[in-house]
Amino acid sequence: MSTTFPDRVVPSNRSVFNLAWPLTLKAIMLHGIVVIDAYLVSSLGEAAVAVLGLSASIAGLLLGLIVAFSTATQIRIAQAFGSDDPVFLKSALLVGLTINLAVVLAGLVLLAAFARTIIDGLAHDAWIADQARRYLAVFAVVILAEAVGLCLTSFFNGCGETRLPALSYLIAVPVNVAVSLVLIHGLYGAPEMGVTGAAIGSALASLLQVGFLALVLLRSRADLLRVPGWRNGTFPASLRRHLVFALPIAATFASATIAANVCGLIYATLPVNQFAAMTIINPWVNVAGTVGMSWAQSTGIIVAQLLGRRTSEATLDAFLAGAWRASLVASGIVAAIYAAVCLATPWIYADLHRETQVMLLSFLPILVLLPFPKGSNAICGNTLRAGGETVYVMHVFLWSQWLFRVPATAVFVFWFEASVTWIFALLLVEELVKLAPFHLRFFKGDWKRGVVPQ
Repeated sequence: MSTTFPDRVVPSNRSVFNLAWPLTLKAIMLHGIVVIDAYLVSSLGEAAVAVLGLSASIAGLLLGLIVAFSTATQIRIAQAFGSDDPVFLKSALLVGLTINLAVVLAGLVLLAAFARTIIDGLAHDAWIADQARRYLAVFAVVILAEAVGLCLTSFFNGCGETRLPALSYLIAVPVNVAVSLVLIHGLYGAPEMGVTGAAIGSALASLLQVGFLALVLLRSRADLLRVPGWRNGTFPASLRRHLVFALPIAATFASATIAANVCGLIYATLPVNQFAAMTIINPWVNVAGTVGMSWAQSTGIIVAQLLGRRTSEATLDAFLAGAWRASLVASGIVAAIYAAVCLATPWIYADLHRETQVMLLSFLPILVLLPFPKGSNAICGNTLRAGGETVYVMHVFLWSQWLFRVPATAVFVFWFEASVTWIFALLLVEELVKLAPFHLRFFKGDWKRGVVPQ
């Protein structure tokens, strides 16, 4: 069911929750691709986990770009849905899909050209390098499928129909687990493929998920594809306008993804046990963190819809006050999940070396504090983007990452040779660095008086 609000009605936290829980479920399952693969291959030992960490660092660069442009498309679709303009809605969908496919195809060409050199330079030994190349060759299918799937997901999310993308992952994830488990260990007469088997399971699941979303779109909104005209007169003009809006958002997400993966490549130089600990905990940070991030994303979707209807500042303020208070509860839930994961690592990853398990437990204090500044920053960032402040949000992310997190990570690893716990703590410090610039701009309130870009 689509979510709409009369002009004078203040959307409630229930409205945000109705959007947020399917987004959370979908995001958990999306990030869960890596968590599932990491868990299933952990029984093969730290070297297999290192293969996954190295491969994920490289593939994550391209997936991050797709997520970035899809996020921009989602905001445009929410604005179009709020303004009740079918031409705008169609243009945002088809232009967004075109951009995603162009980005992923260019990225796969670069991946084919340079991935081998990068892997060979960073892998701890020849076996890890060979397995990482095999994993990436199959995982390219996942990347291509997500280019389409994330755009379709953005369409449904922007229209308030967040349950459909969540349902698509509910269908796909069991396939991922079952196929991966069989092919990793060679069960029931299947070939024993190790880490590559996990990639095949992820690829089949992604194709199934995209097929489901495409079928639903064609059956429920085929009329939209037949709407004549384009938002800015022609398709090329609409493409250019969409890019003007999307590029700062894409730059923000690209920067975050590149910074995370550059740090991931720096982590790859750590001793195997420390690198394995970082490889295991980082997907959990993303998975559990989606509770708070999905609440912030849902808040941004509703703000974009309200701005598309030119809702009053008083209504926006009342809505955001309630959404912000509820985000503290979401952050508390995330902190509890992090604590449970850390305390359970000796049982979840019983096959790993005792030293690796101790390192995972050492992350606990950091993870309990991290969700609170991160959740508040996310509310600010998503709201400012919905109000057109995409360039400002981009600057906050760029400078906090490239003037602080990446160089600090390199200094901690290469210069101080610090313990993995201190290196992981930089995630928390980065959120504290972003706190002031985000909140000062948010409370200034200029974003409320902006006009939805044409």
